[in-house]
Amino acid sequence: MTQHGSMLAQPLRRPSAGRVLACLGLFVLGVVVAMAGALVQSGWFPGGLLLALAGAAGLFLGGARVTGSRGGAVASAAGWMVTVVFLTATRPEGDFLFGAGGGSYLFLLGGMALAVICATLGWGRRSEADSVRLGK
Repeated sequence: MTQHGSMLAQPLRRPSAGRVLACLGLFVLGVVVAMAGALVQSGWFPGGLLLALAGAAGLFLGGARVTGSRGGAVASAAGWMVTVVFLTATRPEGDFLFGAGGGSYLFLLGGMALAVICATLGWGRRSEADSVRLGK
């Protein structure tokens, strides 16, 4: 059975337990990648920044591919963003993980841009029917 029309016009389907568990696991992986990237990005500048952003992009695209939908990219990006924003806040003792340098801002803004790009252009639902493709 082929689906015609916009994905927005399709009825909502209830997610399976496996997909929910995969998204929770990707959220936790987003937390781990954000913590690792926060430590690496300032340690070996500029190579550490590129490594941290490449790891984040790989997680976002990998999450979309594993789940077969953009939900995987969104789940991993949500975990990444929550962690990075949490780590940028100062503590009552005055300690914080990110410095005020340009690399920290590039990590924060670059990671958010990558998250939006990967969630938008990720492995969304694709029709298997050849009749829907342009040029055929």
